[in-house]
Amino acid sequence: MEFVHFACTSEDINNLAHGLMLQHAMHTEILPAMEKVIESLRSLSHEYADIAMLSRTHGQPASPTTLGKEMAIFCYRLEQQFMKVSSIKYMGKIAGAVGNYNAHVIAYPDVKWETIAEEFVSSLGLAFNPYVTQIESHDYMAELFDAISRFNNILLSFDRDIWSYISVGYFKQRVKAGEVGSSTMPHKVNPIDFENSEGNLGLANAIASHLSSKLPISRWQRDLTDSTVLRNLGLVLAYSLIAYKSTLRGIGKLEVDQARMKHDLLECWEVLAEPVQTVMRKYGIPEPYEKLKALTRGNAITKEGLQRFIDNLDLPMDVKTSLLKLTPETYIGMAVDLARRV
Repeated sequence: MEFVHFACTSEDINNLAHGLMLQHAMHTEILPAMEKVIESLRSLSHEYADIAMLSRTHGQPASPTTLGKEMAIFCYRLEQQFMKVSSIKYMGKIAGAVGNYNAHVIAYPDVKWETIAEEFVSSLGLAFNPYVTQIESHDYMAELFDAISRFNNILLSFDRDIWSYISVGYFKQRVKAGEVGSSTMPHKVNPIDFENSEGNLGLANAIASHLSSKLPISRWQRDLTDSTVLRNLGLVLAYSLIAYKSTLRGIGKLEVDQARMKHDLLECWEVLAEPVQTVMRKYGIPEPYEKLKALTRGNAITKEGLQRFIDNLDLPMDVKTSLLKLTPETYIGMAVDLARRV
């Protein structure tokens, strides 16, 4: 019985258990859920690749895009962070009271203790950390929680964007039987899944932020501040997992309202000021930006008004014809291709 805990400090056991629990939870729950979110957005990118939509910068109408391309941005961003989360190595140590194998060596000086420690830690499926104090330094945990936070922040931005698109009518939500939108307003179908996700992502990131800033810091060879904090590792993953499932549930309820998108596009002919002034610049027409600014800024521009302006430009006829055919729906650049490539 005396050899069950031979030469070990309690942290030799705890750090390995924490590493194994984290690794198991990440590989069986969190990473698969992250992949589902990414693949869901990839599907939206392809499905909505050619649905033209008015962009908004600073909340104001801007050059058109497609709904699929906007989904593709989030898909790509989340995928980059997923790769970083997936690449984290889970570390472990079993080097005694202060990381020097002091008791080991005094009892059995001829044993290659570091080799044995590395073989044991590696046999558990963890990466061996050779330079430690009484505790494993938790740097990998800080990396992991920072990476999860970046993934979560991107998803939180997606939740808010979808919430806003629902608000302006670009998305409708399928009604779930028995679900109550408001206790006093029976007509409401609230975007509760995206709101739920946003709230849980905020909680996950708040805890993750403290973990990643606190855990790498320990006084001298050990203090107990990490011990109480380590009890909250699961909360980051649990709140994140709830959020991922909420976002997926919300995505499953979405229906695009193309008529509403088309209406908004055709109310904003002023967004074609950009291509017109760019072509004017190409052909050497003086002060193109200033002329379009005077025509469009703060003014309601109609299709007819813009086409009259184009007709009066000193441009080659084929170029002028091309501009006259342009509409807010067709001025989408490479958006369709970008959406389908993701």
